Amino acid sequence: MTTATATAARATRHLTVLYDADCPLCVHIRHWLLGQRWLVPLRLIPAGSLAARGRFPQLDHASTLREITVIGDAGQVWTGTDAFIVCLWALAEHRPKANWLATAAGRPFARAAMYTASAWRQAVRTEPGAEGEAEPGAPACDDHCAAPR
Repeated sequence: MTTATATAARATRHLTVLYDADCPLCVHIRHWLLGQRWLVPLRLIPAGSLAARGRFPQLDHASTLREITVIGDAGQVWTGTDAFIVCLWALAEHRPKANWLATAAGRPFARAAMYTASAWRQAVRTEPGAEGEAEPGAPACDDHCAAPR
């Protein structure tokens, strides 16, 4: 077990994923995460939103819009590749893959996936909506999101 998965494994009751609501890829991944079976409940909140700023005032919210950020219930913060791996670790079908991606052999694949997603994201990201809060028509995703499966 690597640092990312070892830290996540310490009695984690839930994870909060801050995602870019103005990025079609991030919104797609949000919906995909909501459809997965969770081993650890996920809370999905738009990065930079009032909800994110209120819950996590200590974060650099501009940076949460540049790269995926995941926060554990004990205050752990993962960004970038580590955040990607921790998200997979929370999912029943993907925990073995997350454990492998967190190894020296798997980490280059996780980094490559993040690099590719980042490049594509920069090409398609839209400007924030009037409120800058969430993607249009999407329900606010907070404690009342889909129950853990």
